[in-house]
Amino acid sequence: MPASRQFQILVVFTISVFTSALLLFGVQPMFARMILPNLGGSPSVWSVAMVFFQTMLLVGYLYAHFVAKIRQTAVGVGIHLVLLVVAGLTLPLAIASGWGEPPSRGTEIWLIGLFAASIGLPFLALAANTPLLQAWFVRTGHRDAHDPYFLYAASNVGSFLALLSYPVLLEPTLTLHSQSRLWTFGFWLLVVLIAACAVLVLRSSPAAAVEEARETAEPPPTWSKIGRWIFLAAVPSGLLVAVTAHISTDVAAAPLLWILPLALYLLTWVIVFQRRPLLPHSWMVALQPLAILMVVTLLALAKTSLLLINLGGHLLGFFVIALVAHGELARQRPAAAYLTTFYVCLSAGGMVGGLFAGLIAPHVFSWIAEYPILLALAALCRPLPPFDRNAASRWLFIAVVIIAVIVLAPGLAFGWTVPLEHAEWLVPVVVGFAILGVLLLVANFPYSAAVAVAIGLAVLRVYPIDQSRVETVRSFFGVHKIFDTPDGQYRVLMHGTTIHGAQHLTDNGKPIEGRPVPDTYYGPDSPMAQSIRAARALKDGPINAAIIGLGSGTLSCHIGPGDTWKFFEIDPTIVEISRDKPRFGYVRACAPDAPIVIGDARLTLAKEPDGSFDVIVVDAYSSDAIPIHLATQEAMALYKRKLTPNGLVVMHVSNRHLELASVVAGIAAANGMKTWRADADSNSDDYYTFGSEVVVAANGPEAVVGLVTDEVWEPTEPDPQQRVWTDDYSNVIGAVMRRLDWRELGFFGRFFGKDADSGDE
Repeated sequence: MPASRQFQILVVFTISVFTSALLLFGVQPMFARMILPNLGGSPSVWSVAMVFFQTMLLVGYLYAHFVAKIRQTAVGVGIHLVLLVVAGLTLPLAIASGWGEPPSRGTEIWLIGLFAASIGLPFLALAANTPLLQAWFVRTGHRDAHDPYFLYAASNVGSFLALLSYPVLLEPTLTLHSQSRLWTFGFWLLVVLIAACAVLVLRSSPAAAVEEARETAEPPPTWSKIGRWIFLAAVPSGLLVAVTAHISTDVAAAPLLWILPLALYLLTWVIVFQRRPLLPHSWMVALQPLAILMVVTLLALAKTSLLLINLGGHLLGFFVIALVAHGELARQRPAAAYLTTFYVCLSAGGMVGGLFAGLIAPHVFSWIAEYPILLALAALCRPLPPFDRNAASRWLFIAVVIIAVIVLAPGLAFGWTVPLEHAEWLVPVVVGFAILGVLLLVANFPYSAAVAVAIGLAVLRVYPIDQSRVETVRSFFGVHKIFDTPDGQYRVLMHGTTIHGAQHLTDNGKPIEGRPVPDTYYGPDSPMAQSIRAARALKDGPINAAIIGLGSGTLSCHIGPGDTWKFFEIDPTIVEISRDKPRFGYVRACAPDAPIVIGDARLTLAKEPDGSFDVIVVDAYSSDAIPIHLATQEAMALYKRKLTPNGLVVMHVSNRHLELASVVAGIAAANGMKTWRADADSNSDDYYTFGSEVVVAANGPEAVVGLVTDEVWEPTEPDPQQRVWTDDYSNVIGAVMRRLDWRELGFFGRFFGKDADSGDE
């Protein structure tokens, strides 16, 4: 084959694989973002979306496997081109009609059906491209046809770029409608590229098919090897979900933090399937024990104050562990004839890991237990000797298991705890078992090493410190921590690294009786309290209030005589926490009969009569993450419709990472409303009384006469250079950069300090 034709085949196939992956990863955040407002913006939408995408990836790989097995190349090529054209005719992307509102039960299944009806066919066609194009490449007769796996690296480069470009480039600059049109253009361009690939493979010499038939004569992979492939794909896939949940829950609740582990995950695929990996597999295998030891040590220390060390350590450990597992897959890749079987196993493993960490674990465990479980299993993601290669290995494994029983059984059987004065012994015990695991790995006893690592991590849970009294409550929406301070004065509710409520229990050792005094962001002099008093003064009597977001129920103790309040909360677990007598007493003491509507506010509030509320409080953030659909022009239009003519919308926008006051000013102005902002520090010596930032929106200044006289409040105007957030457009990156001192960030700060389309530097 002439060198020019070899080059042509390589370029066309590489660009096609790259473009397909770019579209595949680009459509996932775009369509999930598109569907959020229609389904209430529930966080579960994102989780269910990932399950759908992983499942459809497996279906696409199975389809590619069977199409690639068709001996008549022209038939297989024709089938796939027809699928691509039919899928293209369903574009542009849109939410399928006729599905109505989600049911109260079985919402996940209903949502998966909606995804399938809306984008199932285009996604299936894209999912099949990577393995199918590699199978076609084998039949072209190219000099590299015997090992086409380097194209998988090109696929993951496309996925990597799509992942980074969406939040940084596409979301801040384009509406969802424009994104959909651009994606549709890219899809049809891909159809042309794949048609070109089809022409190249059909014009190839019959000798290529003879070579493929020769390779088919090699033994097919055994069931044990297939199981090993699935395991090696499942562990890093599950770790991806687990480490993301851990760092966003217990390390830092920064927005878009999920990008970092996912980017590293994709980067490992790029590295290991290169012809000459930049990071040799043998080096990573040697570093893997140290990576596991580092992560175990960080879990034992559990100090979030060392943010960069903590965050960097978990990410680096995950990166090395994933490199080893994926490197093993690259090392064990079969001959090209079994390429599609290999990719089916990879996608099956990815789906199993994602299902375990993303759907099963949140319902089984009250804490992020999947992280230590998968960390222990990571010890097996390296070259494995036979389990019973000799008597010494068998007896060593039995000895480690006996140690596990001796160490863990008393805590499990009797509920033993560690006295506070001896708590410092926990860290060396945990790290000691991790070091034992490292030594066993270095000595090539991975099965015993996995048990040793598991013992160390289990000690942290089986033997809690008795005076910390930390209770974890997990739901589909996150992990909530409830604990009493060491002096017993406060009970605190945390979601991630953010305090969502605290109640004063004792004063100098004496229980506090009577009606609880609101604390944290809702003290008697807080902007939230002032807003409620202003609404009550304007009406000169009791008010009707809608409170979006319940938390520990602190705000309920601002209910006045004759008031009618209704709470809207998406997480049933939060309702249980706020009402449960041993936990918090705000709701029980101040609003025992107040109705609590469970569900997303965009859906449940819409069912309330128009003009029925004097004040609507929006305080529905989970940790420091924001439900974007509650801060859009359409959401504000809903709030305005439900208000009385002089009613107030009170939005709590305190946030360590996002500047949201200007967002609220913009969406309010788009609905003909005025806004006032208060950013008040706490004047209290109470440790759990915080300052807060609140924005009030109203139809005119007469509605806030009780506030404008207070120097804490100032009128705000929308920034004409800043684009209004809608259900079709948002810019989280811009909000992040506005919170920073962007003048100190050089070019990137100048670009993102204002919205990218503002032209303002």
